[in-house]
Amino acid sequence: MSNASPLVVLGVTGGIAAYKAAELCSMMTKNNWQVQVIMTENARRFVTELTFQTLSRRPVITSLWETADWKPEHVAVADETKLFVVAPATANFIGKFANGIADDALSTFAITYSGPTVIAPAMNPAMWRNFACQENVRKLQERGISFAGPVSGRVACGADGTGRMMEPEDIFSLLHF
Repeated sequence: MSNASPLVVLGVTGGIAAYKAAELCSMMTKNNWQVQVIMTENARRFVTELTFQTLSRRPVITSLWETADWKPEHVAVADETKLFVVAPATANFIGKFANGIADDALSTFAITYSGPTVIAPAMNPAMWRNFACQENVRKLQERGISFAGPVSGRVACGADGTGRMMEPEDIFSLLHF
C-alpha cells in the first residue's frame, strides 16, 4: 500500500440500502482510496460481489474460510487499514459488534480492527428506537465508534421515521483519516 492511497475497509451488511454502498465505494475509488469490501452473506442477497469487485478493483471478502495465504484475510487487512466504514449497518451487525460476536468475516474484522470506524445504520424506525439497539449504539459510541446517521424519512418497508441510511455523498463527506 502506498502512503498516497489509504486502505479503507467498506463493510456491507444485508439491508436494502446495500445498493447505496456501491455508490459510496465508487466515490472512494474515484478519490484514489484503496477499498477492500467485506460483505455479509445477507448483503449478497441484495447486491453482488461482482458489483463491488468491479468498483473497488479488488476481490471481495465474504468468508472466513476462503483465504489464499496462511494469514486469514480479516487479520491481514486489519494491519493495513486506515479507516473502517460499515454502510449499511443493520441492527444485527451493530448488536454483534457491540457485544464482541465474531461469526462471519465482517464481524470478525470489526473486532480485529482498532482504528477509526464509522457506522452508517439502516433499519426500520421501530428497530432503531428499540432499547436493545440503542444500548448497543451507546456501547459502541462509548468505545469511540462514530455514527453517520441514521436520518429520518421513508424506509423500504414503507414506514416513516429515523432509520434511513444517510445518502452516500453525505457519508463520504464525514470520512477522514
